Amino acid sequence: MLDIISEIVEAPLFDDIADAPEGSKAYWLTTQDGLRIRVGHFPGGDHGTILLFPGRTEYIEKYGLAGQEFAKRGYTTFVVDWRGQGLGARLLKDPNAGHVANFPDYQHDVRAVLKAAEELELPKPYFLIGHSMGGAIGLRAVYEGAPVKAAVFTAPMWGIQVTPALRPVAWSVTWLARYVGLGGKYTPSTKPVPYVLSADFDDNTLTRDREMFDHMRDQLNKHPDLCLGGPSMQWLNEALREINRLTARPAPDIPALCVVGSNERIVDPVRIKKRMEDWQNGEMLVVPDSEHEVMMERPDVRNHVFARTCALFDENR
Repeated sequence: MLDIISEIVEAPLFDDIADAPEGSKAYWLTTQDGLRIRVGHFPGGDHGTILLFPGRTEYIEKYGLAGQEFAKRGYTTFVVDWRGQGLGARLLKDPNAGHVANFPDYQHDVRAVLKAAEELELPKPYFLIGHSMGGAIGLRAVYEGAPVKAAVFTAPMWGIQVTPALRPVAWSVTWLARYVGLGGKYTPSTKPVPYVLSADFDDNTLTRDREMFDHMRDQLNKHPDLCLGGPSMQWLNEALREINRLTARPAPDIPALCVVGSNERIVDPVRIKKRMEDWQNGEMLVVPDSEHEVMMERPDVRNHVFARTCALFDENR
C-alpha cells in the first residue's frame, strides 16, 4: 500500500468555517499518478487516528465539528479532499462537475493519505470512517490491505437509489456518453450548483437539523472554491461499475459498524442491508427520523453516532 513518494507541503485550512480542534492543519500531497490532493489533520488524543473518507462533493472543513467530537473522545482525525473535489485537483475544464476517470483511481489518493499519516507520525492504531462515496472507496481500501483495525461506514455508497425502470437507462446512457466522448457532461437532472445551495431545507435529503444545514451553506458561500455540482456521466458510470465489483466480493474480516438514516434517499439501504447481513463481525444501525448525513444530524443523533463509533474503535485498539 505504501510504495509511493509523497512530499508533504502545508496547505490552506479555512479556519473561519472549519470549527476544527485547536492546532489543526492541512497539507498538500502528490499522488503516485501526479495529482495534488489535500489532507486535514485534526489533532486529538493518543487512542489512535481516524482516517475519515468523505463523500462526493465534500471537503475537509465540513468535518471540523466531527473532529472536535473525536478529539473529546481521545482520537486524532485525518480527512482527505479527494481528487476532483474540495481543494483537490479538479479534473475537467468545468471545475463544478464531479468527475473521475476510473473509480479505482481514488486508491492512489488513499495510498498518499496512508503514506502521509506515517510520515506525520499520527497516533496508531488507524481506524476508518467512510461516508457515502467514501464508504465505497474505504471498502476497496480495506480489500487492498489498508492497515485499519476497525471501520465505520455511514450511508455508504454500496448502491445508488435508482428506480428499477431507470436502472438500465442509467447504465446505457452513461456508457454511451463515454463511448461518444461526452463522459464529462453532467448526468441528467443535475447541475453545476451544489445541492446544499439550491435545495430547500424542508425537503432536503441531507439532514433534519436546520443549524447544520445552514452551516454547510455558510461554508460554501464563504469559500466558493470548495463548491462542487452534479456528477459527470463518466463518474456515474464508474460508480455503478465499482458498486458491482464490490458487491461481488465477500465481506472483509474486520470489525465494522454501518449507520444509515431511516429516511435515506441517496444511497440504497436495501443493498447496504444485504451486505451487512453477510458481514460476520459487522453490525447495522438504522437511526430513526434521519437523512443521509448522520454525522451532521440533530444533536441527539450526532452524539449517538459518535459514541457508537468510538465504542467500536475502543474495543479494537
